[in-house]
Amino acid sequence: MGGIEQLRNSTGVNFPQLETDIGGRRSESSLALMTLPQYVEHQDGVTRAGALSAEAVVRDYEVAAKEIEAMGAELIDAAKKCEAMTADVHTAIAYMHNTAAAYREEAKKLFKRIEDCALFTQDVRKACEDIKRRMMEGNTTTS
Repeated sequence: MGGIEQLRNSTGVNFPQLETDIGGRRSESSLALMTLPQYVEHQDGVTRAGALSAEAVVRDYEVAAKEIEAMGAELIDAAKKCEAMTADVHTAIAYMHNTAAAYREEAKKLFKRIEDCALFTQDVRKACEDIKRRMMEGNTTTS
């Protein structure tokens, strides 16, 4: 038995198949479909195993980097929604301040009107008491 065949039988790993999976098997879910990113380049003299391992790792990291960038885009969308909500909150607060000011103005008008009515009523009572007193005085002077 050859070395790889003996290793496969002892570990259960099919190394030729593993190399195919890492190195360029064409399936829709395989990382091998992705070309190497521009920021890496194989060095001269690197072994096939080293090159395949490096490719697998860099592809895995590249997938993670793209997912991180996607999260950044989602974060930007969330920030825009927050900004819109903040603008709506400021509009609502301004409306509340205006409504509170209108209530205070109305309270001021009602306060004055009630006190004016109270003063008028007091004047009417005084006038009535004066007339009544004069009528009583008039009745006592003629008798």
